[in-house]
Amino acid sequence: MNKELFEKGLAVRRAVLGAEYVDKSIASADDFNRPMQELVTEYCWGEIWNRPGLDRKTRSIINLAMLTALNRPHEIKLHVLGALNNGLTKDEISEVFLQTAIYCGVPAAIDSFRVAREVFKEQGV
Repeated sequence: MNKELFEKGLAVRRAVLGAEYVDKSIASADDFNRPMQELVTEYCWGEIWNRPGLDRKTRSIINLAMLTALNRPHEIKLHVLGALNNGLTKDEISEVFLQTAIYCGVPAAIDSFRVAREVFKEQGV
């Protein structure tokens, strides 16, 4: 593991998803899933999210669309919170999901809207 890249990734992951969630994920890792936590933190958050080519807001838009296409509600919930933390508004998130309805299917977009509403309620947005 590249410790420097892991630390950079950990900082971005905490900023986007919230320190409480990330720290709990890292702390609760065991021998089985610790390698995945390290990989995600180092590679996804350290290597990719730190690249200069796209800002975090744009990366959040892309993630919301891809996660809707893949129908991954747990990850959508995390990344709706991340999108809010990265400056997206409810209206912008709605537009992302409306766009995905056309290209990924209405049922997938409906699920994403439902999950986003849960996050908005939890966050008082």
